[in-house]
Amino acid sequence: MIEGILIAIFAGLMLGLYALPEKFTKDFKFENTWGLFFMLTMFVVPIFASVFLIQGFSDVVAAIPSEVIYKMAFASFLWGIGVMMWGKAINHIGLSLGFSLFIGTVILIGSLLPFVVDTIPPTNTFVTILVGLAIVLIGVIANGKAGLIREKDQKDAGELEQEGKGSMITGILIAVIGGLLATGFSYANAVGRPIIHEACQAAGNPEWVTAVGVMFPIFISGGVVMTFFFAYEITKKKSWGTFKSPNFVKNLGLIAIMAVFHYAASALFAYAASKLGASGNTVGYAIFNTSCVATAIVSGLITKEWVQASSKARTFLYVGLTCMVTGIVIIAIGNGLV
Repeated sequence: MIEGILIAIFAGLMLGLYALPEKFTKDFKFENTWGLFFMLTMFVVPIFASVFLIQGFSDVVAAIPSEVIYKMAFASFLWGIGVMMWGKAINHIGLSLGFSLFIGTVILIGSLLPFVVDTIPPTNTFVTILVGLAIVLIGVIANGKAGLIREKDQKDAGELEQEGKGSMITGILIAVIGGLLATGFSYANAVGRPIIHEACQAAGNPEWVTAVGVMFPIFISGGVVMTFFFAYEITKKKSWGTFKSPNFVKNLGLIAIMAVFHYAASALFAYAASKLGASGNTVGYAIFNTSCVATAIVSGLITKEWVQASSKARTFLYVGLTCMVTGIVIIAIGNGLV
């Protein structure tokens, strides 16, 4: 169990840091960077990893029942829509509130959703996990509150642009609905992993290869939405010519690193879930996402994003971080109960 927890934490750490190379790209617009990123992470990396790492890849895919493929593909398609909606929510309500609502929904629903597929654990385990999730959510809310206070402080000081914001109610609805749809990732993993594990084992693969096999249909299906979205954005903003930048090769290398980290983080989560027992999908998903948020918070502190924030904002931030770490510990304890 300890191994699974550590892997889930490490996966969350990778997910929390994968976008760091984006800060060093030059000349690319937002849609160029992220359009190329999603093309690499959703198609190129998973196809390459699956073909070269899964022994008997075609046999493994052929062994997956069509019903399972359809369920995984549909849930992953919804995941792709959810991620895109999160980006739209930020335009309405800002990064802090949009992120807290989105990730809060993802952690709560995404962690409970596997129980629809898996059996509910014994009462003491189930209740303890729920308590841990509740504390994590309190932490996410506190983190969102900290962000809102910081945004208000920046607006009052004239340091933050206020243009382009849409309806608050609309933004909240988009963030919550996007979070609900994004939990399709958790459901797809729970539905597909047992069957794909059997197929991978039958083909003579090591146990860890199952995670690569599970990510293949999830990423390919979710990537369809993201590809069309960014192709539309690049076309609408006439940004195709931006790819001709003299920094293209450097940018491509940096974005490729982002793509590998993003994919590897998701695959590691799938592997961690398999090492965490009967409630692994729930426990792994909660630890994975909470670690990601905590990493983002700590990296923000290290890069001095909160230096100018008020003491009230920093207090909420520290409370949120403490609650999330405490929640992870309680969830881990709950998973170890028998």
